[in-house]
Amino acid sequence: MNLQDLRFLLSPAGEKWLAELAQADISPQTHLAWASRLRQVLEPSQAQALLETTLLRQRAAAKFSRAGRMFFTREALEQASAEVVARYRANRFAAVGFTAILDLCCGIGGDAVALAGVAQVIGVEQDALRLAMAVHNVAVYGYGAHFQPRETDVRALSPTLLAGRGRLRPQAIFFDPARRDERGQRLYRLDQYQPPVLPLLHTWGRQIPHIGVKIGPGVDYAELPEDAEVEFISVDGEVREGVLWFGDLRMGVARRATLLAAGTPLGAGHTLTSLDEPESAPLSPPQAYLYEPDGAVIRAHLVTTLARQLDASLIDPDIAYLTVSHYQPTPFARGFRLAAVFPFQLKRLRHYLRQQDVGQVTIKKRGSPLDPDQLRQQLRLQGSRHLHIFLTHVMGEPTVLVGEPVADEGD
Repeated sequence: MNLQDLRFLLSPAGEKWLAELAQADISPQTHLAWASRLRQVLEPSQAQALLETTLLRQRAAAKFSRAGRMFFTREALEQASAEVVARYRANRFAAVGFTAILDLCCGIGGDAVALAGVAQVIGVEQDALRLAMAVHNVAVYGYGAHFQPRETDVRALSPTLLAGRGRLRPQAIFFDPARRDERGQRLYRLDQYQPPVLPLLHTWGRQIPHIGVKIGPGVDYAELPEDAEVEFISVDGEVREGVLWFGDLRMGVARRATLLAAGTPLGAGHTLTSLDEPESAPLSPPQAYLYEPDGAVIRAHLVTTLARQLDASLIDPDIAYLTVSHYQPTPFARGFRLAAVFPFQLKRLRHYLRQQDVGQVTIKKRGSPLDPDQLRQQLRLQGSRHLHIFLTHVMGEPTVLVGEPVADEGD
């Protein structure tokens, strides 16, 4: 898609076609038939833009509550934060009191939508198509008057833009660098991001030290700046992304894990921080219950903090599973009642599961080289029950744990 195609989509004719396609059955199976029909009355690029937008809006519904009126590119949608994450993050800028924010590499406006809800935003993007989409998408949420687009490369930001003009003087920065290469492969180092993060932060920080940087959840921990708070955010149990917070946006801790749920109101969620973090957690063989910490807790290196909160022990010094004799609910981990623990042997595991009438298993692993899909085939189960299997180490020894989830209300 190009700017000319976007202008067509925004025209009365384009809007009419988009409304019709929104009610149609557009899928990989029907895509070709619809493309043929559209190309009989439209330019090929217009037909492609209509179909692509319809499919992307369907996919974007999982991230944005108003996806049916927004515009996306495929790559920008993949990298865009979910609305619940963007709103949560924008609230930190608002809590500090910032009312003018530079949104650098703003893309199609996924974060600008949330930031413009709490402040005036200057959105900087070098891709003219994405920037035009951002202008439209922010307006869809009713914040168009709060968004000023600037088409430029953030690597060449002028001192004038950083300093601001008139009443709009940026007080803080949100920066969303590209975290995939030209082939779409994920990047895990800050110096591989495009543009590279740390040199630009050093330059911008001389004028605006209050910066939030979106990073991938798999970032190399060793290269994270010591003067930043690193926060990892999960939504419905899936780690979505991380953030580096600098200046007044840093809230007094080194690490933070935040758990959100899709559709929750602003401010709702759970946070665990490194404040008063213990140096270690006790070790113990598996007891009656097993905790599987949320991925954000693990990425934020807060498993020992959670262990102290639950009065729990690690089952292995290098494995992020916790165990307790008495269960208590927590939003930061999923609990399982253990039914069996024994050294891993395929024949023994198969025999146990057949004795327990197990026909379906959910296989989880940490520290095990075994392939879950291959193991599932080797088990050849035929029973009626469903249990969870954990392939892991206990005190350094390959071990299998078998259990079932504990209800949220506890035991």
